Amino acid sequence: MAYSENEIRAIVRRVLLRTLGMQGQQPASQPTRATVTEADVLAVPHGGQLSVPPQALVTPLARDAALDRNVALLREPDQVPVPAARSLPSPGTRRSVAIGADHGGYALKENLKGYLGELGYEVTDCGTHSSDSVDYPDFAYAVARLVSEGRAWRGIVVDGAGIGSCMAANKVPGVRAAMCYDHATAVNSREHNDANVLSLGGMLLGQSLARQIVKAWLETDFGAGRHARRVDKIMGIERRYLRK
Repeated sequence: MAYSENEIRAIVRRVLLRTLGMQGQQPASQPTRATVTEADVLAVPHGGQLSVPPQALVTPLARDAALDRNVALLREPDQVPVPAARSLPSPGTRRSVAIGADHGGYALKENLKGYLGELGYEVTDCGTHSSDSVDYPDFAYAVARLVSEGRAWRGIVVDGAGIGSCMAANKVPGVRAAMCYDHATAVNSREHNDANVLSLGGMLLGQSLARQIVKAWLETDFGAGRHARRVDKIMGIERRYLRK
């Protein structure tokens, strides 16, 4: 017999109270925080609106479904639009990857462009287009903006160390950029953090390792579950500043 999550919690609570000798006593009540789920969004017609209670938790999957169905999530009581936890492109761009680099990442960017094509991805090159000295924030922003606006499924930024571009990309609302330097960090950034922009150090990684990182990062799904709650808290920090 399958139990619901609420039933399991009730059973655990009863066992805990019995173990502590508190059976029959009622624990202090705690306010239950409303949650807007993917199912809630799917129940709304395409192009419709969904009112979100002031303190409600909106899951990343709910935001993705809203983007897919063009459903506006409006926060009560002032009906302020709820920013997306991540930008989900339209079905036609789900294999689109934006890539950009400064002069320190130019050579690796050029190599990865061809590799992405071999993997079947449509590539948008945001520059730079030579090894002449340029400023990495310009190109990190160009990539991050395409991801944030849903015009690219994922983004890859490359500079000498990968640190500065990661910082710049993370200033763009809706972007979760992760600097990865091996297979494990690539997988973790996707499974745990739902990273949508990958930052690489062009002067630190060989082409073979960089390709392994890119492939693992693109092919690893978000783990959801407990990770969804944590990613939503990350995006909640961003929302606090967007409202100012």
